Amino acid sequence: MKWAAFRAAFPYTIPIFAGFWFLGLAYGIYANVSGFSFLYPLVMSIVIFGGSLEFVTVTMLLSPFAPLQAFLMAILIQARHLFYGIAMLGRFRGTGLKKYYLIYGMCDETFSINFSAKIPQDVDRGWFMFFVTLLNEFYWVSGATIGGLMGSLLTFDTQGISFVMTAMFTVIFLEQYEREHSHITAWVGLAASALCLQLFGSQSFIIPAMLCILVVLTLIRGPLERKGI
Repeated sequence: MKWAAFRAAFPYTIPIFAGFWFLGLAYGIYANVSGFSFLYPLVMSIVIFGGSLEFVTVTMLLSPFAPLQAFLMAILIQARHLFYGIAMLGRFRGTGLKKYYLIYGMCDETFSINFSAKIPQDVDRGWFMFFVTLLNEFYWVSGATIGGLMGSLLTFDTQGISFVMTAMFTVIFLEQYEREHSHITAWVGLAASALCLQLFGSQSFIIPAMLCILVVLTLIRGPLERKGI
């Protein structure tokens, strides 16, 4: 059962491997050239496991001690995970003790796969999501650790590497769009994101957009379910 779930989960994580290793290496190198040993990216990638927050953490560790500011920064950067958690409440039900690791290890990419993947009928849903989460975390931790070890040996311009993740999410969105019979939810997400981008700017639109999407989908949930969408 576990082996079947692993085999089903692994192909979904291959694109994540490419993106996480590029960004993980860049993060590890960045931490190393900032004065930290490889142990820092290793431990932070396991404990924090939030890519953008980990980059910011390097800067915060080099700044004057400000725990309240660090706490608020972490909340603002990772607030989108609140919405991920709400969306996954039903899917995590019945997974037993695995649920606690699934909650801990849920990053953007893992959420995208576990929420949208078509799990084969003969594969245990809980183990499938577990292996997706475990593999993605392994990719990030290993990349960050190797980058931390290589930081003192290699230096290169990492500008543009983050576009790998943008391209990956675009592909995931298009696959989900083609799979759905109705595209109402996709258009709600696009419209809300575009509107909030205009209103709040590129640095602050994500949380308002998610709130807007949550409110709209909650309001139209009844009619959509009655239509079988």
